[in-house]
This record gives sequence, C-alpha cells and structure tokens, in this order.
Amino acid sequence: MKSINTFYVLIITQIFSLIGSRMTGVAIGIKVFADTGDSSPLLIAAFFAELPGMLGNSLTGFIADRLDRRRVIMLGDAGQALVTGLLMISFLTGSFQLWHLYLMMLFTGIFATIQGPASQAAITMLVPESQRDRANGIREIGFPLAGVIAPAIAAMLYSVVDVVGVMLVDLFTFSVAITVISRIHIPRPQQSDEDREAGGVWWREAIGGWRFLWQRPALFWTVVYISFIWFLINGPLATETPYILSITGSEQTLGILMSVMNFGAVAGAMTVAIVGKVRHRMWLIFGGMLLLGLAMIVYGTARTPVLLGITLALMFFPLPAVGALFATILQNKTPADLQGRVFGAYGQMGMLLTPFSFLITAALVDNVLEPAVGTPGWEVFAPLLGNAPGAGIGLMLVIVGGIIVATTLLVMLQPGIRQLETRLPDYVVETVEKAEVGSVPAEGVV
Repeated sequence: MKSINTFYVLIITQIFSLIGSRMTGVAIGIKVFADTGDSSPLLIAAFFAELPGMLGNSLTGFIADRLDRRRVIMLGDAGQALVTGLLMISFLTGSFQLWHLYLMMLFTGIFATIQGPASQAAITMLVPESQRDRANGIREIGFPLAGVIAPAIAAMLYSVVDVVGVMLVDLFTFSVAITVISRIHIPRPQQSDEDREAGGVWWREAIGGWRFLWQRPALFWTVVYISFIWFLINGPLATETPYILSITGSEQTLGILMSVMNFGAVAGAMTVAIVGKVRHRMWLIFGGMLLLGLAMIVYGTARTPVLLGITLALMFFPLPAVGALFATILQNKTPADLQGRVFGAYGQMGMLLTPFSFLITAALVDNVLEPAVGTPGWEVFAPLLGNAPGAGIGLMLVIVGGIIVATTLLVMLQPGIRQLETRLPDYVVETVEKAEVGSVPAEGVV
C-alpha cells in the first residue's frame, strides 16, 4: 500500500510539472509568433525537442535500468528546469534570439528523453499487477489534461506578466516536483536471467530492450503494429486547424472543437483508471484501433461542427486507453530490470517514424490532394467529400482511417498476437531490498 501511495504522489507532481511546461510552451509560442509573425520557428523548435527521443531513447532506457530510477527522474526534471531558467534569462535580458530557443529545446528534449523510460519503468516497482491498468490510465491523463488546463492559464497570465512570468510559474512547478521526488523511494529490481545474457558487455546491455522484443516475435510485432498506427495518425491529426477552419471558417468553433478533442482523450484515460484491472487487453486494443479508424473515416466526411466534435472525441478517446493498456502488457511481460530499455525501444520506434508522417502528410496535402479538389478527376470523390477547401484533407483522413481498420483486422487474424497475453508469461517483480533479506530470487515466471 505504501508503494501505491508513493506512485500517486509521484504522478500528481509530474502532472503538475507537465502543466507548467505546457504553459511555458504556449507562452513562448505567443511571444515568438508576435515577434516574427511566422509559425516556422515553432515547428523547427518542436523538431529539435523531438530529435533526442528519435535518436537516444534506447540509450536512456539503458540509463534507467542501470541507475537509481528516482535519481534519473530527478535529473530529467532538474535539467528541464535549468533549460527553462536559461531561456527565461535570455528573454529577461532582451538578448533572446531564435537559435537560443532551438538550442534550449534540444536540451529540453534530451532531459525529457532521459526521464521517460525511468518514469514508465518505475510504475512496475511501485504498483502491484492488479493496479497497473489504473496506474497507467492515470499517467495517460496527464498530457491531455495539461492540454486543457495549460493554454487557458498561460494565455491569461501572459497578458499580465508576459512570457517571463509564465516561465517563473513553470520553474515553481519543477521545484515542487524535484523536492517531492527527492523524498520518495523507488525500489530497485533484482537482476533477471534475461539481463545476465548480456554478460556485462555494455553495448549488449544497451540493446537489451531490442533483443528482448526480437526474441519474442508476438510482442515485437505488436510493438511494430502500434508504432505503425501512431505513424499513420501523427501527420493527419496535425491538420485539424486548417481542416476545421476550412469547413467552419470560425476560430471560435476551432477552439471549442479542440477542447472537445482533449476531453475525449481525458475521458479515455479516465475510463481505464476508473475500471482498474482490465481483462483481455489485446481485444480492447484492437477495438480501440477499429474505433479510431472508423471515427477517422467519418471525420474526413463530416461537414458540420456537431459531427466534427463527435468524431474528434471518438477518435481521441481510444488513444490514451490503448497507450495505458499496452504499457501494462509491457510491464507484465518484461523483467523489471529490462523495462527501461524495452520502453526506450518502443518509444524510439514510434518517434523515428513521426517526422516522416508529418513530411508525407504535408507533401500530400499541399501538392497533391488539395490541388486536386474540383478538378475533373475529383468527380469520383465529390459526392462523399464535396468540392470545398479541406476536401483534400478529408480524403486523406478517410484513406488513413481505412488503412487503420484494414491493418487492425489483419493483425487480429494472427493467433500469436491475438493471444499474446495468455501465451507469453508474466514476470514476478522481485526487488533488491527483498533479495537482501533472504528471499528466493523470483526471476522465473508466474
């Protein structure tokens, strides 16, 4: 029970810190756009923030498994706080230049990447198997909840205290998180037979997550499947602003629909958290992906604000739920001392594909689909999508939704993946502390 309480304290402070970070992101976005009148710097900054995760997730997973995970989480928070402080000084002294933002976002990405695998792997050491679905659901609430809260607070504060004041609030949230984490205890896992296979060779240990997944084909291909779905949706879902504005012509409607979208994501995460222990997770993951694909098809054909809102909520509802359920599967099927590397490999696979999703989407929308609207060849699609601006984006959404449905049905036909939870054994969590008092190492399976 004590470890569960530790988890709740940890996750609440991390969500609190995340809200502060999102507030800083919004304030910097307002400031940079006001000064430059261009959105490109913000997109470039986002690229630099994502770059460390694309290249280094496996390495930071290795760090999470080899060092005290509490200290790794603290390092992530402290590093991001330092970066925020330096950027605040740049604004405060009037010396800010765009390259400062790009450099700081790169280092922010590095520290966030260091923290991610350790934070996910820590859940296994703090939460019993029967409560992990709830724990992962609560963790998934953080990002969409921050997406609802942070923009409103940041916009309000920005008008009063400018970007520096908002960043001071962010630094306060970091200080709270660091102080709390310094006072908790995260047990360390005992070394497993799977980890000993590396034989103490550092590079074999570093790729231990990839090796573990590859040796379990059903788990590996499930990771590939989910990463492929994330690749399919990342770019198309980033078109919501031009798509909704093209259809409604209203910034106010856009704001309302964006709130509905985030509410759908919060509801999905909360559903898992409220249910607690979930049975037949793979079937629910498949169901969530089918709902995502079907809702995306309808979203691509929707032409009224009400239908757009319904489909956006339905599209985003399964995303955190799928993330939470698959995180539980990885935690249950992976030795505790390998989880940092396994989560690192899973995260890196998804992030390596993300930039290609954005690039492909931009090229298709701007150079192929939108220019095709209203041309003679478009007559095939006009009865379903119309001839108005945004119809090209709608076609892309319909195609991507169809691919998601088809891919999910194909994967469901694979017995190894469909029966992953029953065929692949769970691991018993054994801590170093327990081993030191004479417990028999439980490195086998339940």
